[in-house]
Amino acid sequence: MTKDEPIPSLRVLRSNDRGHRDYGWLKARYSFSFGDYFNPELMAFRSLRVINQDLISPGRGFAEHPHRDMEIFTYMLEGVLEHKDSLGNIGKLHPGDIQVMSAGSGIQHSEVNGSASEFASLMQIWISPKQLDQPPQYTEWRPNEQQKQANKSLIISPDGREQSATIQQDAFIYRLNLAKLENISHQLDDGRGAWLQVIRGELTINGTSLLAGDAAFTELAGPLEISSTTDSEALLFDLK
Repeated sequence: MTKDEPIPSLRVLRSNDRGHRDYGWLKARYSFSFGDYFNPELMAFRSLRVINQDLISPGRGFAEHPHRDMEIFTYMLEGVLEHKDSLGNIGKLHPGDIQVMSAGSGIQHSEVNGSASEFASLMQIWISPKQLDQPPQYTEWRPNEQQKQANKSLIISPDGREQSATIQQDAFIYRLNLAKLENISHQLDDGRGAWLQVIRGELTINGTSLLAGDAAFTELAGPLEISSTTDSEALLFDLK
C-alpha cells in the first residue's frame, strides 16, 4: 500500500498469516509480535497487545515466571488449566472459564495443563493497562446460564457492568456465540477500534467472510453487522 492509497475500513488477518511456533509441548499461533516471532506490521492494535492461541500437551505448561504492567486474561476452549501465583491463588479453569490477572507492580505465576491425557486449548490475551505500577489482582470468571445462552455477552469491562470481569483499561470484550444464520450488530463509536477474533465456525462482518482463526479489525466508527454461516464463536474487542 502506498501512502496515497486510502486505509481500508476493514482489515483482515487470516489464520495462516499469524505467527506459528511448535515447541513440541506447545503449539502456538500469534496475532501480534511475541517472543521470538516478530512482525513489525502487527505489534499491537490500540491497547490490545497479545492474542495467542495455545495448544498445551498433557501435563506440560509454563513454569513460574513474572509479569508486570499488563492486563492478562485466559479464555479456556478445551481441557483444564491449573494456575498458581505469588498472591496465593490456586485454581483450575475449564472450557468457558476466564482468568483475569492484572499484573500491575509485579506478579509471578505458573500455568499447567491439569490433565495427564488430554490437550488444553486456550486463548491468552494481553491488554496494556491505563496506569502502571498498580497493585496486582487476580480473579476467575464463569458465565451464568443467561450469559452462556446469549449470542453476545459482555465478559470483560473497565467497570464490571452486566456482571463482567474487570480490567484496568477502557476496553470492552464480548463473547459471541452464534447459531447458524444468526445475526448481531455492534456500534463502534468515534475514537474507538474493534477487533473480531473468530474461534470456531464461519462469520461475516460487514460482508467480509472469516473462518476459524481469522480476525478483522477497524477504526472506522459505525455499525458492525456480524452474521454466522455456521454455528460460530468469537471474541469482539471494543477498544479506546
